[in-house]
Amino acid sequence: MATILIVEDEEHLRATLAYNLRKAGYAVHTAASGPEALLQFSSAAPDIVLLDVMLPGYDGFEVCRRIRQLSGVPVLMLTARTDEIDTVVGLELGADDYIAKPFRMRELLARVAAALRRPTLGKPAEEMVAYAPSLVAGDLLLNPNTYCAQRGERTLTLKPRAFELLRFFMEHPQQVFSREQLLAQLWDDPFIGDARTVDVHVRWIREQIEDDPSQPRRLRTIRNVGYQFVG
Repeated sequence: MATILIVEDEEHLRATLAYNLRKAGYAVHTAASGPEALLQFSSAAPDIVLLDVMLPGYDGFEVCRRIRQLSGVPVLMLTARTDEIDTVVGLELGADDYIAKPFRMRELLARVAAALRRPTLGKPAEEMVAYAPSLVAGDLLLNPNTYCAQRGERTLTLKPRAFELLRFFMEHPQQVFSREQLLAQLWDDPFIGDARTVDVHVRWIREQIEDDPSQPRRLRTIRNVGYQFVG
C-alpha cells in the first residue's frame, strides 16, 4: 500500500482528496501548511506528495525545494496558478507534474497511479529497472541500471524524468519526436498537464550535454515538429 501526503490548506478539498485516495487503497496523511507538510514528510515517509502551491507558512515552491533536498519521491503540484512562470518554477524546483485546479478526481487518481509506477531517486538500481545495456553516444555514457550518466569524466546531474528522456533519445538517435509523442512515451497517455513540461526537461538535458545550451548541437529543435537527438 503506497502512502500519500496531501498538502492542501482548503479543508473541504483536503478532506475530499483524502477520502477518495483512501477509497482507492492508499494510506493517506494530510497537512494544511508548509511547516506541517515538512513535519509530516519526515514522519510519514510518503511515496508521493500532492502539494498545493498557495499555503500558509511556506508556499508549495519552498516545500518542494526542501523535499527535493531530502528525497526523489514524486511531487505533484496542485494549483489554480497556471501562468507559465509558475509552471516553470515548480518544475525547476523538482516537481514531477503540475495539475491545474479544478481537476476531475478520476484524472488525479490516474496521475497518482502513473507517478507511483515511475522510478525515483534513492531506490536501489535493481528496484528501478531490469538489467539494460549502457548507452553510448560520443562522450556520453548512460547506465540505466545505476541511473548514472556521464559526459567524459564528468557525472551529469539529471532528475529521474530528465534521465529517462535522455535515455529515450539515446535509444532512438536521429528520430524526430513531437512533444505529444514524448509525453505519451514518458509521461502518460492521456497526459494531464502542460506540454511545456517537455521543453523544461529538454532544457535541463541541454544544460548537461551541450557545450552551448543556447545553440544545441546534440539535442536539436526541429521547428514546428519537435526534438531530435543526433548524438
